[in-house]
Amino acid sequence: MHQPLAFYYWATGKYEPVLATSWRLEPANNPEWFIVNLRKGVKWSNGQEFTSKDVVATYYIGYLMNWPIWRYIDKVEASGKYTIKFHMNNPSSVVPRYILRTYPIRDYSTYGTYADKVMALLAQGKTRDSDEMKKLRAEFEQFRPNGIVSSGPFVLNVNNLTEAEIVLERNPYYWNQEAISFDKVRLVNGETPTVTPMVLAKNVDYATHGFPPATEKQFIESGIRIIRPPIYSGPAIFVNHNIYPLNRVEVRQAMAYAINRDENGFVSLGKSGVGVKLMAGFSDNLVPLWISAGDQKKLNKYEYNPKKAEEILLSIGFKRDKDGVWIDDKGKRMEYELIVPAEYADWSAAAENAASQLTKFGIKVTVRGVTYAQVPQEAEQGRFQLLIQAWGAAHPHPHFSFYQDLVRFNYPLGVGPGMNFQMKQKTKVVGEVDLDKLITDSAVGFDTKLQKNYVTKLALAFNELLPIIPLWERYGNNPALEGVRVTGWPPEGDPIYKNSPYSDNFVIIMLTKGILKPAK
Repeated sequence: MHQPLAFYYWATGKYEPVLATSWRLEPANNPEWFIVNLRKGVKWSNGQEFTSKDVVATYYIGYLMNWPIWRYIDKVEASGKYTIKFHMNNPSSVVPRYILRTYPIRDYSTYGTYADKVMALLAQGKTRDSDEMKKLRAEFEQFRPNGIVSSGPFVLNVNNLTEAEIVLERNPYYWNQEAISFDKVRLVNGETPTVTPMVLAKNVDYATHGFPPATEKQFIESGIRIIRPPIYSGPAIFVNHNIYPLNRVEVRQAMAYAINRDENGFVSLGKSGVGVKLMAGFSDNLVPLWISAGDQKKLNKYEYNPKKAEEILLSIGFKRDKDGVWIDDKGKRMEYELIVPAEYADWSAAAENAASQLTKFGIKVTVRGVTYAQVPQEAEQGRFQLLIQAWGAAHPHPHFSFYQDLVRFNYPLGVGPGMNFQMKQKTKVVGEVDLDKLITDSAVGFDTKLQKNYVTKLALAFNELLPIIPLWERYGNNPALEGVRVTGWPPEGDPIYKNSPYSDNFVIIMLTKGILKPAK
């Protein structure tokens, strides 16, 4: 419902205008500004015109919420109704990605009051860390809009909102009506157990849940096609670094050796759960684009080796008790709870399998399912021992993945202590590092060669320190039903399927471009 300024195509590495029509860096030889020209004639679903005022409001709300784009920009200003200027105090090649695709634009009519307050505080010299700004953020987090004002082809009718589903209706003010072939889109609310019987009954045309291998087999036997796009991320074990001895790198390395990641991925998601090989902190698919062959050889693959894991723990003075459970060097049994989003079938299977493998090795782990909406809050507030959350990110630059790995559920986010992994570390492979600074520096400027150096340093440090333990890289196993209500799904191998179904959703692109049509 909230459109971005542009769509991105992974197969070509190019953007396609949506709410923006063009963009440029100025000056070209040493950019300080990213300038975006907006599409004229666009209206929100409330009939109001889409202008630069909406974009400015969006980004100052983003300042309040600590969006990472503000590591690279320090000012957003309108230059007339249809042009926006982003000033880069830290010029970066990821700024276009953040601005064009990452943040869909919200309407000033809903959020402008808060955006204006942010700008007023900034004009007074108050920063994000000021008491006034913190108070405003707390107030904003309690804000509940009366409805959603849409810039996209569909809009939510609150009369069609139930616990079970949402029905989106055609937005009469949408700027590209002729491309839209559907009058309504029905979105089903529910995780894998709820959606599975609906897919089998052919009451759902497309789903992105993580379906177990046995369920996927049922879909195929029912004549339902499976689309398997890359996700560029997957589940990882997040470790609470406040807890001894989980804060010891040797313990995390031993845990990595003690888990067969190929097995973990396969039992969780079949062909769509591919064990992480390089443990670099970002997708194995992207590593060759950023790290030289020579430096890739420095990456420890942590191939399944319980004997190696045992040697590591013995070398730091740990021992087993009579039950085979490891005792740390302070005499405490290694027994932990692993939290997982209960409704995520694939992550739940990964958690159970990892717990079983670690318990067999002598690190006793029990799994506790928590409703998926609560798990991020538990992570942010550090209320966990071990926890399953996503590593990596579906963005072409590794900067985004390292932000997810090291900041999203860590104290630098500014929400809570998170996993409390300290960002300044000493490593054997690259010496002393400030990981927070490296994440920012990895995207600074427009010199790809220099950025690759920072990415390599980050990857090598991540690989040694293992602040989190990636398990597997997910590929979609998305059922796509042809010919019942929808037709036009592109064939296997179409370049559109290089797009992740989450960050650069190809179904949204297909709907807005009229590729998907009603079945006759």
